[in-house]
Amino acid sequence: MSSSFFIKSNVASQSAKKGKNTAGLKRKVGDAADGKSKLRAKKASSKHNEEISSESETEGPPVSKKRQPKEDGGYDETPQEKKLRLAKLYLEQLREEEEKKAEDEHFETDLIAGRLQEKVLEQQGKLQRLIAKELIAPDSTEIRVLRGHKLPITCLVLTPDDKCIFSGAKDCSIIKWDIASGKKLHTIPGGRKGTEERHVGHTAHILCMALSSDGKYLASGDTNKLIMIWEGETCKHLYKFTGHKGPVSGLSFRKGTHDLYSASHDRSVKVWNVDENAYVETLFGHQDAITGLDSLSRERCVTAGGRDGTVRVWKIAEESQLVFHGHEGSIDCIQLINEEHMITGADDGSVSLWSVNKKKPLSTVKQAHGCHGDAGLEQPHWVSSVAALQNSDAVASGSHNSQVNVWKCGQHYRGLELLFSVPVSGFVNDLKFSSSGHFLVAGVGQEHRLGRWWRLKEAKNGIFIIPLKRKPSSEEPKTTQ
Repeated sequence: MSSSFFIKSNVASQSAKKGKNTAGLKRKVGDAADGKSKLRAKKASSKHNEEISSESETEGPPVSKKRQPKEDGGYDETPQEKKLRLAKLYLEQLREEEEKKAEDEHFETDLIAGRLQEKVLEQQGKLQRLIAKELIAPDSTEIRVLRGHKLPITCLVLTPDDKCIFSGAKDCSIIKWDIASGKKLHTIPGGRKGTEERHVGHTAHILCMALSSDGKYLASGDTNKLIMIWEGETCKHLYKFTGHKGPVSGLSFRKGTHDLYSASHDRSVKVWNVDENAYVETLFGHQDAITGLDSLSRERCVTAGGRDGTVRVWKIAEESQLVFHGHEGSIDCIQLINEEHMITGADDGSVSLWSVNKKKPLSTVKQAHGCHGDAGLEQPHWVSSVAALQNSDAVASGSHNSQVNVWKCGQHYRGLELLFSVPVSGFVNDLKFSSSGHFLVAGVGQEHRLGRWWRLKEAKNGIFIIPLKRKPSSEEPKTTQ
């Protein structure tokens, strides 16, 4: 019995051991199977996650904190790496600033070089801005008229900033106007003949005016042989120059200085220093009354000699003069276009362009303003005033045919082409372009500025402000000669 019992127990123990081993083996197989299924599920889920994250980042599973710094790049950098990155950014910023500064300096250098070149060409009289072809005629309704003088206006000047006009007239008064509003800023009243000792101002017809290029001094000349100097800003009287023996018919300040040139019917040209309130010298040469004078920045001036039929260039420093002939009648007005070229008008109805290097006109337009009178007895309209937009190809002329003509100068100032005419009734005694070229100012009266040969009763004494429009998208090309 004992032996069978032990045999049974041995079998039971062996079967138990076998069961345990079988269960362990099953567990191991089950664990392995579970591991494989979990691995497959994990791979499938990771693949699924990768596919979803590539399509839409918002729908993917949240990124673990350990992976976040690697993807964002910047949160887990060391202090040394951060310093290096900031240093690189700072150096890159400095490099960009230096490049921009170099570009700005290069642009500024080019701009200064362009201005200097333009200044040199201007000094040489070879600068010609081609703007005339861009000008178009204004409507008559756009022309403004300023009225304040009782008698014909004989002369006018504009301030360098184109904001004000000074006008002089046969009523012996001077008025300073504001161009924008058309209002009077100052009035210097004229006095009666015989009140010269007690009246501060002119007591005879004013024939000419000039303003210094900085606007500090205003000079005016009258038929009583006097030159008055006024403060440009306040119109306060400063000096009185005497010395001419005839009516003062022309005045001009040398550009950039306070040197004043004056011309008179006594056939002389005088030089004055306004800063020192001093007379400098007298120049002689004309054989008849001088009717007009102009100057620019060189130490020289140009004059129109009236009935002697000459135009003269006075070289002050060299104490010499150049004589030019061309018109058939009395040369009544003259204006410099640049240092080398000028325009004149005469009572024979002609307008001429000149070069200081040629004794004869480069171009002449006869009967520039037409004729008047009975058939067979026609006489040309006198050219009473001319104007030039400095260093350009645009010039203008005025007469008493109720029109102001605007002309285009040809290449190298050879030829004049009429662009358009502006209706202005009366004697156009003076013309001035604004320095910007945006408008033209005409001083108009019922009589010629130098006399009373006849009177246009239908005309009004006033200042006409003529706008000069330009074609769209116009620029100012320059050409040199």
